[in-house]
Amino acid sequence: QVQLVESGGGLVQAGGSLRLSCAASGLTFRTAAMAWFRQAPGKERDFVAALTWTGGPTYYTDSVKGRFTISRDNGKNTVYLQMNSLKPEDTAVYFCNLRDHRGTSYWGKGTLVTVSS
Repeated sequence: QVQLVESGGGLVQAGGSLRLSCAASGLTFRTAAMAWFRQAPGKERDFVAALTWTGGPTYYTDSVKGRFTISRDNGKNTVYLQMNSLKPEDTAVYFCNLRDHRGTSYWGKGTLVTVSS
């Protein structure tokens, strides 16, 4: 059974930084890609950043370009999201997503990031 466990969320002042982690376990098939999404109160879940597991380009939504960095540790089956220059509008629950080579998608339970002004 695939499990994704996010950590690293919390309360931070505007301009501060946080680093989110997402550890994957129970994988039967190879990972194709991992991504971060976020859901602000009363809003839909939106894409934040993604990468392919074998290297290549990374992808970001426009609002986080230059401030957030997605990275991975293949040996630990972990993906990270370094978030700098945080803004109050970054406040959301951040979810980790994994897609395996069959195309099956898995989700973590999320970690809350709150940015105070």
